[in-house]
Amino acid sequence: MKMGMLWYDDDPKADLHAKVHRAAEYYHKKYGVRPNLCFVHPSMLDQERLQLNGIEVRTNRRILRNHLWLGLLELGDPAPSLQGS
Repeated sequence: MKMGMLWYDDDPKADLHAKVHRAAEYYHKKYGVRPNLCFVHPSMLDQERLQLNGIEVRTNRRILRNHLWLGLLELGDPAPSLQGS
């Protein structure tokens, strides 16, 4: 992913699934396409990656807590891995 949308969501009542869903809906309305990749801080996910409704959620320590970075996995991007995260 070369470009993406940064989304802030600190709602303590919402789980990660709800946060990703809200962010993805906004992304779709704004850009006209559905994101298929989302990076979150490792504290938001207790595993390295997860699939949620067609969106691969991966951890990355560079993402701040309560932030989600959504976008599209592009052709030529490295295979899904967590190297460098």
